[in-house]
Amino acid sequence: MSVGPPGGHDLREPALAGQTLVVIGGSAGIGLATAAHARAEGAAVILTGRNPERLRAAAEEVEAVGTSVFDAGDPARLRQFFEELPRPVDHVMVTAGHPSYGSLLDMDDEEAREAITGHMVLAIEVARHAAGTVRPGGTLVLLGGTGARQIRAGLGIAPAVTAALPALTAGLALELAPVRVNLIAAGFVDTPLSARLLGEGLDARREELRAKLPIGRVVVPADVAALAVHLMTNTALTGATYDIDGGQQFVG
Repeated sequence: MSVGPPGGHDLREPALAGQTLVVIGGSAGIGLATAAHARAEGAAVILTGRNPERLRAAAEEVEAVGTSVFDAGDPARLRQFFEELPRPVDHVMVTAGHPSYGSLLDMDDEEAREAITGHMVLAIEVARHAAGTVRPGGTLVLLGGTGARQIRAGLGIAPAVTAALPALTAGLALELAPVRVNLIAAGFVDTPLSARLLGEGLDARREELRAKLPIGRVVVPADVAALAVHLMTNTALTGATYDIDGGQQFVG
């Protein structure tokens, strides 16, 4: 006797049907993959990015209902974006910014400020705007990493930012409640950003990780996107950090 739906079709209600996701830094990589996954789950998506051409292509790919071209590191433009955003929205994900490496002693004051602002201050600024924009029970999803947890020469300020982000996330979760705040800590993810950072060393890094990681493959944007959407849909999750690195932090 058959107990499934007629014809074997999945009649599950899309998990984000009727909801809106804003991705700050959604024109490529993890941000774009999350937008695509959320769109498949019924969400309307709004994307931001710095590159107009890349953002336009991304918007077409996920049928975005809106886009905005600006640098998320510009506080005035970020504030303007949220002021002009149709309210309310249900979820905001921040993937803008990138890690900063190099000697601490060789960094000048401006470089140090930028290294911290790219993650910590941006997270606080977005949270401040989300307080009046995201509906109760919605989410703010931040993006960090696991790669700088093991301190070693050359990582610069990255370990300090990596260590601080979970505490910042927990604090924001308490202050933004009932909006939920969570942090995704990723290892190497095979994205255009990774390609830019590693250059000619990209293929070698891929092969190294395939050989060493317990999962036997590299992590891709779709893996992180699936976790991000889970954080949006599971309403019991807030104030926590979720690692997704294929076991990289345990094998180097």
